[in-house]
Amino acid sequence: MTSARARGLTHGVPAEVSLQDALAAVADPVRRSILRSLAEVPEWTKACGTFDLPVAKATLSHHFGVLRAAGLIEQRDEGPRRLNRLRRPEFDAAFPGLLDLVLSHPGR
Repeated sequence: MTSARARGLTHGVPAEVSLQDALAAVADPVRRSILRSLAEVPEWTKACGTFDLPVAKATLSHHFGVLRAAGLIEQRDEGPRRLNRLRRPEFDAAFPGLLDLVLSHPGR
């Protein structure tokens, strides 16, 4: 059964995302940090509260929403935790090489 909180999540389909929206999603340094963190761990093992980023919780939620809308991440709730997955295969199919470039670019 899906919680009301999880039902409120919308996830973009990478194949339906415009190049402009994909570029806008990866343009922000905080979002690139999120993507790098997710690329370093197995799928569904990193909860939202475990990202060490210098932003408020509401701002972090906004960044997750942008990444979901662009089809870069998928989120699901497990108990009180919201877990994340980098949608690398799907995003790579829609935008070959873009995620490799973003993940290989150093820091901020």
